[in-house]
Amino acid sequence: MQLAVNGLHPEPRVVRRAVDALERDGVIAYPTDTAYALGCDIASRKGFERLCALRRLDKKHLFTFLCPDLSDIARYAVVENHQYRVLRRYVPGPYVFVLMATREVPKIAQTKRQTVGIRVPNHAVPLALARELGRPLVTATAIDDDGDPMVDAGEVDARYAGLALVLDSGGMEKVQTSVVDLTTIPATVLRKGVGEVDDFQDG
Repeated sequence: MQLAVNGLHPEPRVVRRAVDALERDGVIAYPTDTAYALGCDIASRKGFERLCALRRLDKKHLFTFLCPDLSDIARYAVVENHQYRVLRRYVPGPYVFVLMATREVPKIAQTKRQTVGIRVPNHAVPLALARELGRPLVTATAIDDDGDPMVDAGEVDARYAGLALVLDSGGMEKVQTSVVDLTTIPATVLRKGVGEVDDFQDG
């Protein structure tokens, strides 16, 4: 089911409806500053299992937590001073930062390295969702048959049968996040996307 949402000023009733779906163990789709994403409540094991099934993700996948701001990150990831300075400079934005997980992170969402991805997008809709939910969403990019990010809500709805809700804020450019591993010194660019990564590559 699709529901229109204002991408700049999300309507509170729409946000609440989406959060209700998350709290009922549902997986929803929503726009971000790069492409549409699928997400579930971090506290919902059923939601997590549904997300993995929809996106065909295995335990090797680096799961990403969508947080509303920096204040929530330290609960789920170990953040040293030098890492915090990076985060403060680059978020919100089109980045996933890899950090060591804390004990608050469900075991099923950790890699063998016990790392997690942290994402604070520069888009009002997902930030409103995370704030209303009161905790992060486990999130993954909606991808098409070729593995490319999806930018049309109708196509996302058609591809991923079983979504509780699709929030439609219109089309967007087909771009990917940059993924940066902050557990190494210097940081390691795992994927170069739309975000600027030259500073990391220079060490």
